[in-house]
Amino acid sequence: MNSLQKKIWVLAIVVLLIMTVIWVSLTYYNQKMQDQYNYVLERYLTLNELTSTSQNMITELNNYLVTPTSDHLELINTSKKKIEILKYDVMGHRNEANELALANYMNLIDSLVEATDRSVRLHEEPSSESSMIILKEATHISNYISEMTLTLIDLELKTFDPFYRGIITQSEGVKKLGFLVLSLIIILLLLFTYWFSIRITKPVKKLTEAASYLSKGRFDVKIEVDSRDEIAFLAQMFEQMRVNINNLISEIRQKAKLEQELQQSKLLLKESQLQRLQSQINPHFLFNTLNTLSKKAYMEGSEETSDLITSVADLLRYNLKHLDKNMTLIDEVNVLRDYMEIQKARFTDRLNFYVEMEETCLQVEIPGLTIQPIVENAVMYAVEPFEQGGVIWFRVKDGGDRVIIEVEDDGPGMSDETITQIMEERRDSQKGQTSGIGLSNVVKRLRLFNGCETVMEIESKVEGGTKVTIYLFKERR
Repeated sequence: MNSLQKKIWVLAIVVLLIMTVIWVSLTYYNQKMQDQYNYVLERYLTLNELTSTSQNMITELNNYLVTPTSDHLELINTSKKKIEILKYDVMGHRNEANELALANYMNLIDSLVEATDRSVRLHEEPSSESSMIILKEATHISNYISEMTLTLIDLELKTFDPFYRGIITQSEGVKKLGFLVLSLIIILLLLFTYWFSIRITKPVKKLTEAASYLSKGRFDVKIEVDSRDEIAFLAQMFEQMRVNINNLISEIRQKAKLEQELQQSKLLLKESQLQRLQSQINPHFLFNTLNTLSKKAYMEGSEETSDLITSVADLLRYNLKHLDKNMTLIDEVNVLRDYMEIQKARFTDRLNFYVEMEETCLQVEIPGLTIQPIVENAVMYAVEPFEQGGVIWFRVKDGGDRVIIEVEDDGPGMSDETITQIMEERRDSQKGQTSGIGLSNVVKRLRLFNGCETVMEIESKVEGGTKVTIYLFKERR
């Protein structure tokens, strides 16, 4: 049977897929255009940076000749290294159009570096007039580099002019194509939506007409709906009702007042049957339903959903059947794992849960539903309120004649008053707990189970996390 929900999901998925395809296509095209623009812009910026660096080196050289310090010399060397790096970057821009101009550009850069080195060497000699002459020469070379940079940029513009025009043409083509695709998608969506609405409204219209006939007392018109969904099931119920009512009217015409009383009796009987059926919806039916949903999800390939439904069923079964029973610690650990699987599906990466257990301690007895309320309390206060989530540690240790269980979180902590209320069994269960069992209830049941008062310790600091420690004797007292 195709449900209405399934049909709606099909429509939503189709629209979502279309939107996703459009978004991915536009993103890919924009990224491609951006990469092309960045490539061209990087060439211009490299040439401009090389010109700027050559001018800075001339300034630094002049400063060094005026004030010959090691700092100025270091600045000159830094500029030279940067020029060498940019030089190799510019050499990668070589093409047929700028090959000759780029070769002259490289020679000018080499001449500038050489003139700078000569000026520095000559300045260290007694006479510094030659170094100043070479400084002027280097200044002229730097000016030539600036002019040559403009020439190269002009050549780049001419070289990439077809590229720019191609981009513009391509953009226009994409706009036209996008308009056509959008128009086609709109038409297809309208047709699909119309077909989808007809598939839903046509059976509803038939059912409405049948209801109108029934309301006018026409019980001879057969109700037929072939949509194979919930509406068809409802139409079958209407048809069955029509047949029953029609038969009832025939009997009423034959028996008059007696049939009226019989009709009232039947109505009362139907109500009692409905109430009896409603009372039969017990946990066993709920568990079977959850197991059916789990198997259906597994058959449809949703293994994570199947595992999650199974965890919910196991958790509900354990909560309903084992509250008043003594269980082993391994049973409590297993149901805790089911609970944390559900919470991990809810909080994803916000919830970090770490387990440290000594396997030799897992056969000790413990009251049912002892650990889950404590961990659930940590989830409620240390994970759920915070956008970044939180961390919960669960540890089982061997303490000699007893087993030590620790539940620790990095949440906001508890006040001393709250801890006192819990340990004095004066604090009820908190709203939102799935088990309905508060920490005070856990303390009370542990004291009855162990036969002593020292069963739990709570260590907590405001904004410093909380640590709950449970002590279980290996031998019952």
